[in-house]
Amino acid sequence: MTAPEPAPIHVPDEVLADLRRRLELTRWPDDAGNEDGYYGVRRAYLQELVEYWRDGYDWRAAEAAINAYEHYRVEIDGVPIHFMRRPGNGPAPTPLILTHGWPWTFWHWSKVVEPLADPGAHGGDPAEAFEVIVPSFPGFGFSSPLRGRPDMNFWKVADLWHTLMTEVLGFERYGAAGCDVGALVTGQLGHKYAGELHAVHIGSGQKLTMFNGERAWDFAGGRPIPDGLPADVHARIVELDRRFAVHLAAHMLAPSTLSYGLTDSPAGMLAWILERWMKWSDNGGDIETVFTKDDLLTHAMIFWVTNSIGTSIRTYANNNRYPWTPSHPRRPAVEAPTGITFVGHENPPGVTTDRRVEDFLATDRASWYNLVNLTAHDHGGHFIPWEIPAEWVDDLRRTFRGRR
Repeated sequence: MTAPEPAPIHVPDEVLADLRRRLELTRWPDDAGNEDGYYGVRRAYLQELVEYWRDGYDWRAAEAAINAYEHYRVEIDGVPIHFMRRPGNGPAPTPLILTHGWPWTFWHWSKVVEPLADPGAHGGDPAEAFEVIVPSFPGFGFSSPLRGRPDMNFWKVADLWHTLMTEVLGFERYGAAGCDVGALVTGQLGHKYAGELHAVHIGSGQKLTMFNGERAWDFAGGRPIPDGLPADVHARIVELDRRFAVHLAAHMLAPSTLSYGLTDSPAGMLAWILERWMKWSDNGGDIETVFTKDDLLTHAMIFWVTNSIGTSIRTYANNNRYPWTPSHPRRPAVEAPTGITFVGHENPPGVTTDRRVEDFLATDRASWYNLVNLTAHDHGGHFIPWEIPAEWVDDLRRTFRGRR
């Protein structure tokens, strides 16, 4: 383990020049008959975005905004870790680590960092301030390269995070929050290290065994859609399958094969992750109501300039190849007090927002957690702290209230 060193973000000019050349040389496929996006990302919009990336987008401006925060690098167990730090403004800020998923970057947390760290400046109580630590998931962005540790998965990341928070940064107790695969990391922290956590807050309530098994890559687990369902429920099942199936299968079954194309072509990489941002966010059919062109390209740049798209997608295969096993037999498995934020864009088939909490409590997932705060919102999609940041902050504060 090394000591953390200040590491402001700076991408060399030659990397930016190489990117521009690759964008100029993009070879476009024929995309006839895809005006409705049935076959995937429409060439017309992707080409518009690529042209803006080449001629209009300003990475240096984005880099300056990112560098308004403190950035550090440290190596733990052979894993390079980048993290952003925002000290808290308040009488006794609580340490809080935020974990993203895929195709997220650490910057997807940027809208909630200031309200969490300085609540007094955002209509909140300074006594609820957090010291916010936002790492890049190993193998993502600036937590790379992972050449010495190609086996990273969510529960191994939880061990790294605990070392980072307790041994590197010296916090005796801390809080954790996460979404997507970051929610599994956070859940594992609440499972294995509950005695050293105040609480956890997540954006989903999946079992920690989610990626175990022979068909973890299949969203439906190989089960056919039952006959006789109401038409709207059937349609919702199909829509959710289409939304998630392609990336789960590709990432888990052939991540290296996919990575060659995504690593060589910035347009190809952008298309692959753009489809997730388009389908998973609550955007009403217009992605730019959630992510502006500059937003999309800043997140894409973090993958591109670090050459980390390949290791980021391999995480899925490793979650399955190295299955989760419990650290103790107690129930609930996640003993840390747990809050969950649910969003309307991810409501299960046949479930409305007003019944979302009730529906979750009736599932076998609920018993995995020491639940203390459940909230469902009509709006918002997969990227909760980016899409509905104020609601996420309020929900998280309630989870930690009285537990610091």
